[in-house]
Amino acid sequence: MRFITTGMMSAMLACTGGAILLVQAADRAGMSDHELLSWFFAVYVAGGVLNTILTLKYKMPFAGAHSITGIAYIGSVAAHYTLPELAGGFFLSGVIMIAAGSTGIFGRALPLIPKPIIDALLAGLLLSYVWGMIPSSVQLPLCGILAAAGYWIIPRFTRFLSPALWAMIMGFVGLLLQQRLPWAAVQGLPFELPALIIPEFSAAAIFSIAIPLSFIVMSNDLAVALTALKSHEYDPPVNRIISASGLASVAAGLFGGHAANVGGMMTALCSSPETGNASKRIGAAITSNVLAILFGLFASKLIGWIQILPAPFIALMTGIPLLGLFMKSVKSAVQLRSSIIPSIVTFILAASHLNLFGISAPLWALLAGVVLLYVRQKFANRKGGVQDEV
Repeated sequence: MRFITTGMMSAMLACTGGAILLVQAADRAGMSDHELLSWFFAVYVAGGVLNTILTLKYKMPFAGAHSITGIAYIGSVAAHYTLPELAGGFFLSGVIMIAAGSTGIFGRALPLIPKPIIDALLAGLLLSYVWGMIPSSVQLPLCGILAAAGYWIIPRFTRFLSPALWAMIMGFVGLLLQQRLPWAAVQGLPFELPALIIPEFSAAAIFSIAIPLSFIVMSNDLAVALTALKSHEYDPPVNRIISASGLASVAAGLFGGHAANVGGMMTALCSSPETGNASKRIGAAITSNVLAILFGLFASKLIGWIQILPAPFIALMTGIPLLGLFMKSVKSAVQLRSSIIPSIVTFILAASHLNLFGISAPLWALLAGVVLLYVRQKFANRKGGVQDEV
C-alpha cells in the first residue's frame, strides 16, 4: 500500500505544479487549446514512457515526466518566440543532452560527490517546496491545520495510510470546507491527438532556449535524480540515463514539448527507503509513471479541474510529500562533523536558486560543496602529517 501511495504522491508532484506552470507558459506564448494539449501529451506521455522503460530495464526506480524548473524558465521567454522556434529550441536542448551523455561528463563527475553533499543538495532543493507550505497555510488556515493533523496526529492512531497521504486528504477536506469551488463552471476540452510541429532553428533560440534549458534539465533534474539514487544505494548508468532523456526530449520537441526526462524530485521520492524494499520502490516508480501517462492522455478532461484549485492549495499539496525526505536529508547532511561546513554551503547555494553564466543552482552547489570538502580534507591531512612529524 505504501509504494502505491508514494507513486501517487510522486505523480501529483509531477502533474499539479507542472501543469499550472505549463498552462501559464502556453498562455504567454499565445498557444491555442490544440497546441496546449499537444504540449501536455508530449511531455507527460513521452516522459512517463521513458521512465517506465528505464525502471524495467535497469530495475531501479526512475520516475518523472518533464522538468518543472524547465517549464518555469520557458514561461519567462515563451512570449518572444513562435511555436516552431520554441520547438526548435526544445529539439536542440535534447541534442545537447545526448551529446553530454555520449561524452561521459556526468558519469565521470558523479562518483566524486560524497553522500553528505548529495543529501545537502537534496535538502536545499526541497526547501522552497517545504517553505512554501507556510504562506499557503496562512492563506488557507483550515487546510493547513487539517493537513498538519493528518501528517502528525492521525498516523499515531492508524498506519492504514502514510502520513503524507493523510495530510493530503485532510488538506483537501479543509479546502472543501473553507472555499466554495466553482465545480459547475469546469468545462473539459475535446480529445485531440498531438500535432507534429516542424521546428525552426535560429541563433536566438539556441542561446536563449536550447542551451539554458539543457543545463536546467541536467542540473535540476538529472543530476538530482542520479545523486538521489546514489544516496539510496543504487548505481545508475549515468551516461545512458542522460542520453535517454535527451532522446526523449528530442521526440517531445517535435510535438511542442519542452522536455521529457527523468524527474529529480520524483525519483528521489520513489527511491527513498521510506517507500519500502527494492521491489516496492520500483512499484512506486511504475505507479507514478503510469499516472503521468494517463494525465497526458486525459489532459483535455483534467486541465479545467486543475485550474480552479487555488495556488496556495497547490503549493501546500506539493510540499507535503517532500517533507519527510527533506528532514531525512537535513539529518544526513550534518551527521558527519567533518562535512558540516561544506554541507551548509551546498544547502545554501541549492536553496538560493542562483543562476550564474547560464548554470543553475544545483550545479554550483555541488561544485562548491565538493571543492570545500576536498580542500578541508587536504588541510586536515596536512595538519595531521605535521603533527606526526613533530
